[in-house]
Amino acid sequence: MIERPAILNAVEKLGYRVTAGDVSVQSGLQIEVAQQGLLALASDAGGHLQVSETGEIVYLFPASVRTILLNKFWRLRVTQTLGKVWQVCFYLIRISFGIILVASILLMVVAIVAIIFISINAQQKDEDEKSGDGLDVFWRSNSFFNVWNFWYVFDFSDDRRGYRSKLKQHKKGKSSKKNKYRDSDQSESNLNFLEAIFSFLFGDGNPNVDLEERRWQGIGSIIRNQDGAIVAEQLAPYLDLSSNPLDSEDYMLPVLIRFNGYPEVSSEGNIVYYFPELQVMAKEAEDQNVPPYLKESLWHFSQAGGGQLVLVIGLGCFNLGLAVVLGILLQGDIGAELGGYLGFVQSIYWVLLIYAVGFLGIPAVRFWVLKARNLQVKSRNQQREDQAKILSDPTPELTRKLKYARQFAAKKVITDKDITYSTEEDLLDQEVARADQIDRDWEKRL
Repeated sequence: MIERPAILNAVEKLGYRVTAGDVSVQSGLQIEVAQQGLLALASDAGGHLQVSETGEIVYLFPASVRTILLNKFWRLRVTQTLGKVWQVCFYLIRISFGIILVASILLMVVAIVAIIFISINAQQKDEDEKSGDGLDVFWRSNSFFNVWNFWYVFDFSDDRRGYRSKLKQHKKGKSSKKNKYRDSDQSESNLNFLEAIFSFLFGDGNPNVDLEERRWQGIGSIIRNQDGAIVAEQLAPYLDLSSNPLDSEDYMLPVLIRFNGYPEVSSEGNIVYYFPELQVMAKEAEDQNVPPYLKESLWHFSQAGGGQLVLVIGLGCFNLGLAVVLGILLQGDIGAELGGYLGFVQSIYWVLLIYAVGFLGIPAVRFWVLKARNLQVKSRNQQREDQAKILSDPTPELTRKLKYARQFAAKKVITDKDITYSTEEDLLDQEVARADQIDRDWEKRL
């Protein structure tokens, strides 16, 4: 069974007729791994081997290779099914944080309102009837709520009406401006609100998860574009150099191991590298477009839109404020008398508080971590870009190295005419057909 899906993907992209070098360049895998994987794939999916006169091997696969594997191996089907199930589960996990936030807010709002009315009823029993409405007494007697001044919102006296009308007119004036940006805010992100909450908390994953794949694909394409012979400076923009490339070319060792390369030293002491197995291909192909250097993507805090982030942060602050208010209310004598629903809320209060603090604390810590990480990403990108600039204006010594490398450049395309043996047909039939072809060639010459 295929252990590396990258090999199967490479075979499909290359048209089902490949060499080990083709797959290595397309997938970025080591030559040995690609060759072993192709042999396993040919055995499992009914592929065929074609051998040229000079001994190169071409692997030929049916177009239904993936279907054959799926029908043959139940494990692949189970893996694909589990992958789809995990996508659903992960989506539910993502939206669960938003659901928990809304539930936490509702839970605390109901608890706070219940405690307020319990306090009002308790005060009504102790206050004289002339003291006025119990709700007004509660607001005026509680210094904490005087700070919030909620009663002001529900004041409908004559002197407040003028202010309210002006406030409405002011809001209408701003509404037209808000409408101008509403569409742009919504178009900033493809995430819904619950997904935006998860993105705000934990981000959206590593933007460079495919970095190694892109790195080796780029290196393989560069070698193939240069007909299998290069100098170290041509690959430096795609590697992470731990030292000055002028001091040592040790960074080329992983490339030589992965693609079965060989160093060659000129009479002047310059080293070039050639890769015979990447010089052989199953069909003619144009040079691949490769960026001048390997560029890492910066880590983004969140893919949520600006309006979504404002709303999420606002809800997070509101949730934290509710937790603080609830904590203050539960500290009094009333907290010891609570039961039922309020008793349940009191029992999980520390969970609500920790969640409220973590909801704002985790993104704050993540923001500074990403900021430091992006500095390192920019530094590596700048280093690779500097190496790429060296190639745009080569020194005389580098020019001589490039010229020497061209002596080892070669390209060989194995066509059907080059095939002397194929597992598609019986060996005896192939020998007879080959003998007949030789006779016809001699007849033409005579």
